[in-house]
Amino acid sequence: MEHNFSLAELDRIIEMAWEDRTPFEAIEYQFGLSESKVIELMRRELKPNSFRNWRKRVNSGVSQKHLKKRSSDINRFKCSRQRSISNNKISKR
Repeated sequence: MEHNFSLAELDRIIEMAWEDRTPFEAIEYQFGLSESKVIELMRRELKPNSFRNWRKRVNSGVSQKHLKKRSSDINRFKCSRQRSISNNKISKR
């Protein structure tokens, strides 16, 4: 399934992918992209070195991109300040 995201949506997906505490499940919930599709998008949209740095960070243990690897103390993926972020579908609920 091919998505035609606007530039603002692409920018938000990339921003969410870079954020350590935003899990892939949040991106899938908001934009319908699985982890593998996010990886494909990042590979396509980032410079090669930036993509390698991102993949290294996601797999380093610093990032909490996978819900299964997160601390059980974190029970949400929505930031308390998220309402102030524009163009965010979740914050408008």
